[in-house]
Amino acid sequence: MYRIMLFPHETDTRELRRALWAHRIGHRFTEESEGQVLWLADPDQHDALMQLLTRWQRGERIMPERRRTSAGNASLSAPFRQAPVTATALAISLLVFGLMHVLGDIVVAMLTIVPVGVVNGSLAFGSLSDALTSGQVWRLLSPAFLHFGWMHLIFNMLWLWYFGRQVETLQGSGRMLAILLVAGVGANLAQYATGTVLFGGMSGVDFALLGYVWLMSRRAPQSGFFVPQMLVVFMLGWMVFTMTDMAAAVGFGNVANEAHLGGLVVGLAMGWYYSGRARR
Repeated sequence: MYRIMLFPHETDTRELRRALWAHRIGHRFTEESEGQVLWLADPDQHDALMQLLTRWQRGERIMPERRRTSAGNASLSAPFRQAPVTATALAISLLVFGLMHVLGDIVVAMLTIVPVGVVNGSLAFGSLSDALTSGQVWRLLSPAFLHFGWMHLIFNMLWLWYFGRQVETLQGSGRMLAILLVAGVGANLAQYATGTVLFGGMSGVDFALLGYVWLMSRRAPQSGFFVPQMLVVFMLGWMVFTMTDMAAAVGFGNVANEAHLGGLVVGLAMGWYYSGRARR
């Protein structure tokens, strides 16, 4: 990271922060004893940042111009322009959740890692190899879009948006898509390897994003990634907690722990690889 400027503690920099992200300029603000410090991730964006900073100091409009459209359409389309892969994954998850409440088990059976049906009054499960041989390759990823409750959905989407938008802003949609696909499939296969079939959720991808962003911030700080240390402690602590008997005792049983762990391993591996490349 490259130190750019120091602002007094009382300076309201919210508009500047929003504009920098809107212009896809990777940056970070830190609170120091002497004030707020603005850091730049990519030195090639120095001139663009300074132009925005000068206009902001003059009180000029610094948010990018948008085509004239209704306020509702503009606000709905903004996430897809800023972080298209993350926003699309979020939208698919919301759509699937809504369809589950309308169509019920039909949707679940279509998206579980293996086909699920009822035979002679009992649940019957197909095999993954048969599903893949018959062309149902989507089942490797689709469980990530299944959520079985509002809290499950809300928390997974919160972390997906928090980390995913950071990845897309700093490294592009291609990198985010790669993490989503590799971590989604890896987490699902890790959970399936335990013999579990009826599982779902984006949490495996979320833990992959946590591992990726954390390693990038530690091993390649010039990349612009940042995650609060307390958030890392909280999420890892939560993962460990859900693996204990105490979690089931207080109502947090049936958690896809292997998917969480598998996603985290994938994210750490990708973070180690790409942070190593960034350091060369």
